[in-house]
Amino acid sequence: MKNISLDIRKADCFLENGTVKAFEQTIKEVQTALEKGTCSGNDFLGWLHLPSTTTEEFLNDIQTTADVLRKECEAVVVAGIGGSYLGARAVIEALANVFPACCKEENSPQVLFAGNNISEDYLSELCHYLKDKRFGVINISKSGTTTETALTFRLLKKQCEQQLGKENAKRVIVAITDAVKGAARAAAEKEGYKTFVIPDNVGGRFSVLTPVGLLPIAVAGFDIRQLIKGAADMEKACGADVPFTDNIAAQYAAVRNALYRNGKKIEIMVNYHPKLHFIAEWWKQLYGESEGKGGKGIFPAACDFTTDLHSMGQWIQDGERTIFETVLSIEQPNKELSFPYDEENLDGLNFLAGKRIDEVNKMAELGTRLAHVDGGVPNIRITLPELNPYYIGQLLYFFEVACAISGLVLGVNPFDQPGVEAYKKNMFALLNKPGYEEASAAIRKRLTEE
Repeated sequence: MKNISLDIRKADCFLENGTVKAFEQTIKEVQTALEKGTCSGNDFLGWLHLPSTTTEEFLNDIQTTADVLRKECEAVVVAGIGGSYLGARAVIEALANVFPACCKEENSPQVLFAGNNISEDYLSELCHYLKDKRFGVINISKSGTTTETALTFRLLKKQCEQQLGKENAKRVIVAITDAVKGAARAAAEKEGYKTFVIPDNVGGRFSVLTPVGLLPIAVAGFDIRQLIKGAADMEKACGADVPFTDNIAAQYAAVRNALYRNGKKIEIMVNYHPKLHFIAEWWKQLYGESEGKGGKGIFPAACDFTTDLHSMGQWIQDGERTIFETVLSIEQPNKELSFPYDEENLDGLNFLAGKRIDEVNKMAELGTRLAHVDGGVPNIRITLPELNPYYIGQLLYFFEVACAISGLVLGVNPFDQPGVEAYKKNMFALLNKPGYEEASAAIRKRLTEE
């Protein structure tokens, strides 16, 4: 089978000759540090060889649990935030039939996502939608105390027990959490829920190939073995022993850092396939949370083309030249549809009659890439041969390892997120959480003075 491919030629041409190649030695050292576990954040490298070490026994356990939920439930709610839901949602929406979204077959449960916001309207409407439905919950939280997720799980647990009865609810509530500690682990053991472990050495944004992502994906009816196989094959293709000229993760990390040092501070992830929207959302968290620290980091943004060409296209074409573009391209669509002939031809589009819709889309992609390059926007292209679990698995691992390399080259620890805690401290103080009395008084004084 082919692998996903990387084309950096339309980015490299904006740099002095040899600039990307000049990163080779630095990246080799970074790759060695990753392999030896001597880099910053080395206690969070459990994802690095996860694909190649995932066992059939483990996958069978995931699939067996998924089959119970598929049989018992009309809907399954994934309660999680950040990396605890984005990876699963990205894969499911990339592979699912858009109409209806989030399920592969008519007899598959609908996979819904909550615990990623604190909107009263959202949660109220979710509870109303689930009323009188047989639904299950996958509660994903290492600590069990993350506000958004814990609040949502409390609501859903109560409703599930009311609708199914407490004993029946236990069959369709699964906890994915810490192995031994935390509120979610304690609750799961007290109630007797089926549990899976979030490995201590895998951070949330790198967790899509753990039970965090695999269980929801399996519940939606997709082949998690092919997903893991694709990731394992990409693990080999991007290994530290692979020469720089053949290693697409190393090259992507190099060209991103080269462009950043040349004033390109924003990377726009672009797709021409609406099913890839949440792949970009997952990518935004992966790179934003990994690189954005210490006053450094490329700002990750995303656009859905051709839709956003009618809104953001003007800025991308003619705005401040601080951006570069990475295009996700699908070589072969899964469906076939041709443009029809119309007798009256009022729209003047009969010149397209008989052409595949995908050909029109590909020419829009090529034309846009050419226009943006002419407008001063460096362009990187990542091509997937087709949209299926195997190539999505490749893409996920490629982005993960490239992110680790890129962050270390940038000079930051790509595996921590110290800035995420600031808003939580303020929120808890404003809500008068026990233990935050001093902070609460200080912040309320500050607000009064302002």
